[in-house]
Amino acid sequence: MVLIHTTLAGIIGGLALNPKNITETVGVVKAYTTRVGAGAFKTEDIEEIGTKLQEIGREWVRPQAPWRERRLAADADVDDLVVVKYSNSINYYDSLNLTKLDVLDTFETIKIAIAYKIDGEELDSYPADLEILNRAEVVYHEMPGWQKPTTNARTFYDLPRAARDYVEYIEKFVGVKIKYIGTGPDREAMIQRA
Repeated sequence: MVLIHTTLAGIIGGLALNPKNITETVGVVKAYTTRVGAGAFKTEDIEEIGTKLQEIGREWVRPQAPWRERRLAADADVDDLVVVKYSNSINYYDSLNLTKLDVLDTFETIKIAIAYKIDGEELDSYPADLEILNRAEVVYHEMPGWQKPTTNARTFYDLPRAARDYVEYIEKFVGVKIKYIGTGPDREAMIQRA
């Protein structure tokens, strides 16, 4: 159970850190969205795509007793970019660490949540009101998948072109450079960009 808010302010307060000692803030996001527990999850997919992501990404969590699966987003959806952008607005990331890119290696198409709409009107940001969030429709942007393994990539340019395009799209949308890219479960499977 998470006992502190997983925001920069929550970490500073929860761990009694001096904010003047923090020299870099790195946001860690998966290449697709997951959630544990109940609550609004606009991009959730409980069908074939979600099941495939659970299997490839090994998305299980053990709260107290039996293992249960994490809830997963639709159609290989990136960490809902509306949520990532909102997270950046309250945490002021210097860079991002995009993990589990390799889990998306077999998908033909990648759908990315880029906005929410209410009654046809696009919202300016992630809604703070749960009632509004529950009524919202998700706006998606589709990109081609790369359908090639990324697990042996050690530099950004070792990634397939479509995977690089995906990373660059996230950077442009969120407004933060992706400095680290996880391409597998091993410690060495991490691309570090300058």
